[in-house]
Amino acid sequence: MRILVLFLFLAFQPLVFGQKPCQYTTNVTDSLGTLKETKSCLVYEKVFGNTAQLIFLSLISNDGMPVLHLQVIQKSNDFISPKCIDKNSRIYFQLSNGKIFTLANSSENECGSLVYNDTEKLNNRLLNAYFLFLKDDYQDFKKFPVTMMRIKYDSESIDYILPKELHAEKVEGVFEPEDFFINNYPCIEN
Repeated sequence: MRILVLFLFLAFQPLVFGQKPCQYTTNVTDSLGTLKETKSCLVYEKVFGNTAQLIFLSLISNDGMPVLHLQVIQKSNDFISPKCIDKNSRIYFQLSNGKIFTLANSSENECGSLVYNDTEKLNNRLLNAYFLFLKDDYQDFKKFPVTMMRIKYDSESIDYILPKELHAEKVEGVFEPEDFFINNYPCIEN
């Protein structure tokens, strides 16, 4: 009997401890090809007084080509200086194994657009950008957590330490920024 229980435990262990189910905001296949985008993950949140900055990431597969979607949201009662990207902008990810991966901006010059929210009486600035993977070896992204992210904007570079778990104040939910690629990269491979 013990052998049967042990066998069943070992047989179903990959199902119990395996990858989380994929969640997509877009999953379309038509005559033009296949487009998949994973659900956005909050990887950084800073709230100080009436000012907040949120950074979301999602992965896109455009006919098998991986793309990272970056969304930076800034909120404040005061004027918000825009964050801009240009052709030289990059995102660097340092993994827990020490490797650093660079992603290149695929968008044109872009600055966060300013939108006033009447309900909250806040200025909001929204920046959307798309970054391309420069290396073909993505295996480390699927195995090792991300410890740090550096975004090179047009006029400055900012480092962000990614926590293991993030209990968000401004959006509902608990996020796992460190495991963003581990949880999402397999979803865009197929």
